[in-house]
Amino acid sequence: MGIYEELQARGLIAQVTNEEKIRDLVNNGKATFYIGFDCTADSLTAGHFMALTLMKRLQMAGNKPIALIGGGTTMIGDPSGRTDMRKMLTLEDINHNAECFKRQMERFIDFSDGKAMMVNNADWLLKLNYVELLREVGACFSVNNMLRAECYKQRMEKGLSFLEFNYMIMQSYDFYALYKQYGCNLQFGGDDQWSNMLGGTELIRRKLGKDADAMTITLLTDSQGKKMGKTAGNAVWLDPNKTSPFDFYQYWRNVDDADVLKCIKLLTFLPLEEINAMESWEGSQLNRAKEILAYELTQMVHGKEEADKAQASARALFGGGANADNMPTTEITADDLTDGSIAILDLMLKAGLIPSKGEGRRLVQQGGVSVDDVKVTDIAKSFTAADFEKGHVIVKKGKKVFHKVVLK
Repeated sequence: MGIYEELQARGLIAQVTNEEKIRDLVNNGKATFYIGFDCTADSLTAGHFMALTLMKRLQMAGNKPIALIGGGTTMIGDPSGRTDMRKMLTLEDINHNAECFKRQMERFIDFSDGKAMMVNNADWLLKLNYVELLREVGACFSVNNMLRAECYKQRMEKGLSFLEFNYMIMQSYDFYALYKQYGCNLQFGGDDQWSNMLGGTELIRRKLGKDADAMTITLLTDSQGKKMGKTAGNAVWLDPNKTSPFDFYQYWRNVDDADVLKCIKLLTFLPLEEINAMESWEGSQLNRAKEILAYELTQMVHGKEEADKAQASARALFGGGANADNMPTTEITADDLTDGSIAILDLMLKAGLIPSKGEGRRLVQQGGVSVDDVKVTDIAKSFTAADFEKGHVIVKKGKKVFHKVVLK
């Protein structure tokens, strides 16, 4: 089985422009491919996993990845899948986020000895002269076709800004620039990017001739990755300072039964034969599959030691143990108390267990919150220093989320 057939078997491929040529490229290690990452935050999320593991798989098969940091496109903002315009970031914020991305990507991709590249589209997009761009590139795009693109449909209902309308042109120009400068002949992205990515292949064909199209192939991955990485209104980050290794492990440990094998296929490097043998698993065996998924991904991001600790802590908690040594922890001080106490909703906010007090009220009223194994049913419930006499309290959200709060 070649790497292309493996990608198919793992459910990664959604649409392609020329399957025969793509298969030849990637199976023979002849692809120089890119995936773009707009740096809208200072950490990658679990939703980026699919792209990162895909790049690693293809690199292991002899292909050369280009990790494209969107320092330029982030200044505009991708309207795909959005009902409102993205927050405008400063150039300083974008550059800081780009540096954070680089450090995290190096855990997945080998950038040594020219095996991969990391480039920033700010290097060419921010130098473009607007009138020259209109003359060189604008003539290659049909406004009628652009307005029919899926990525603009949702935004058209509430109003699409001219700023966002330019995003397709900017993304298309990226492929054009990478093709010319680095011989990049393949691009990957979520299937919600299909229109934007076709724009890139068409631009190369229009500017460099029909023969160039043989080396500009668009391969789309399933947009399942865009659906991953969020829980209870919060992102699941790869940065341990934003999402602890325990919380990260727990996120994957708690995936739905229907999704666990799909996630194992998409995201882990376990052999397909081993994964296929899990297809008949049910009941408690699915819990074992979730442990495998959680451990594999936590080890990949945070290392074996942290994965071992997270797994041991989770097993102790779910087995009825009281070991909270490796539990995610938040420290509060007397300054966080009001008149000597702290309300349950404030406590949960401090611990990052809820995105808002409204969400906290709902959880309490539905019986989903306990403190030290005692269910909290009153949204006005408060805790005094006396409640922290052993140094901490354990807040439990739902059946599977535990958090230790320490009073210093």
